[in-house]
Amino acid sequence: MHPRLDMTKASPEAFKAVVALENYVQNSGLERRFIHLIKLRASQINGCAYCVDMHVKESRHDGLSEQWINLMCVWRESPVYDARERALLGWVDAVTNIAQTGAPDDAYQTLQAHFSSEEIAKITVAIGAINVWNRLAVSFRSQHPVDKLAKAA
Repeated sequence: MHPRLDMTKASPEAFKAVVALENYVQNSGLERRFIHLIKLRASQINGCAYCVDMHVKESRHDGLSEQWINLMCVWRESPVYDARERALLGWVDAVTNIAQTGAPDDAYQTLQAHFSSEEIAKITVAIGAINVWNRLAVSFRSQHPVDKLAKAA
């Protein structure tokens, strides 16, 4: 797979607009673990290797456990996530897959039990932002860096 386009060169103004949205998310006051959860889960759903690689590394850097990171793709089957994280994961899944889910009332009601209206607005903007990044990275075939390969013992 080869990169198709460098957006920073093709349309600096468009890239700047997406960065502005990202800056809002980063400074929104949402807990860091929730931002990591949103970014990593949406990137998994969207099949964005570039973003999954980035958000796994960022999550590790911020001290989230390997188990918390590794089991996110199977979060429904794992007790490692607390009730707030589970509500958030359900909303990330629903909003990221909105064409299939229609953002159902049950997912929203579960979220409402754990977050304020203001937090829900910020969470949903954060989900939208990572979905934009995922669509850009996948569409333009952005390549994640390849770390030194580990060898099995």
